[in-house]
Formats: sequence, structure tokens, C-alpha cells
Amino acid sequence: MSEIEHNLAKSPSHGVWRLHKTVVMVGMMGAGKTAVGRALAQRLAVPFLDSDAEIESAANMTIPEIFARDGEPFFRSKESQVISRLLEEERGILSTGGGAFLSESNRAIISARGVSVWLNAELGVLWNRVKHKDTRPLLRTDDPHATLAALYQARVPLYAKSDLSVVSDGEAAIEQMVDRVIGVLETRPDVLERN
Repeated sequence: MSEIEHNLAKSPSHGVWRLHKTVVMVGMMGAGKTAVGRALAQRLAVPFLDSDAEIESAANMTIPEIFARDGEPFFRSKESQVISRLLEEERGILSTGGGAFLSESNRAIISARGVSVWLNAELGVLWNRVKHKDTRPLLRTDDPHATLAALYQARVPLYAKSDLSVVSDGEAAIEQMVDRVIGVLETRPDVLERN
């Protein structure tokens, strides 16, 4: 039995929902895309995919190492290829890096093959979640808070183009965030419906 089949068999919600399109989690670093996405996939009994993890696995390097060695444009090119492949191969929950949704071509392919869900977190919530981590290459600056604020201001108008939005307020537990995401997904029967 594969890991996915095992998870399906033990999932209490198996058979409750039918997912018709891949749900692509978008938003700023620290918004909770991976944590919420992983829990959502488990709740819906579908595969969890992570574009950053796929890139790291293919390159046998961490994202910061790729940024340092090859630069951000190279990384963004690989990121687009990976997102396109993941959207083609398997229906599930896909967590993307914070910059993935900025690309017009990525937004177009996500819209064509899946549905984007923006985890909309305020700047203060994001800062509280990322300020003690050294895994964010874009925040390796003299003033990481100012850098995060500038990224936030530049990116929010693009995230606002997502198909659906859920507030990530820093108060809700992961399971509550999953409930919120399912709530908005259920407004789109072309994406998610109860059996």
C-alpha cells in the first residue's frame, strides 16, 4: 500500500469531499501555506505537494543555496517549471513559495489548471512568524523588517488577484485555518464538493 493509499484508508474524511482541481496555496512567507496546506491535504485525503521542496530535491540544494549560487531569476525559472509539472501530474494541495504568484505566467497556469487560495496575513503576523528564522533568502538584509514590509506592499496587490482568499490572522489554530479554507472552497463546487 502506498503512503497516499495508507493516508486515504486512515483518513476519517475519506469520501466526504471530492476535489476537482488542485488547490494552490499562495501568499507571503510566514502566511502558513505549508502548514495549512499539509493539514488541508490530510483533511481532504489528497496528496500534499510543495513546490519549494520539489525544487530543493531536484537541485539537491536548499533554496538559500540556490539563490546564492544561481540567483533569484534562475530560481524563479525553475519554480515555474515545477509548478507547471505539479499542476499537470496530480490533483491535490500545492504549497508555493511566496514569490511564485508574482509571475503572470504562473498566475495564468494556476488559474487554468487549479484554483489559488491566498492566505492573507497582516504584516505584523508575518514578521512574528519569520523574524527568528534564517531560511528566508530575501530577508538576509541589514533591515529584514523593512525588507519584509517592502515585499508585503509590492506583493499584496498581486495576491489579491487570487481566486479565493482566507484571512490568516495568527489567532486561529491550523485546524481552524483548514476549516476556513474548506469553507471558501465549498463556495466553488467546480473545485470542491461534498459527496
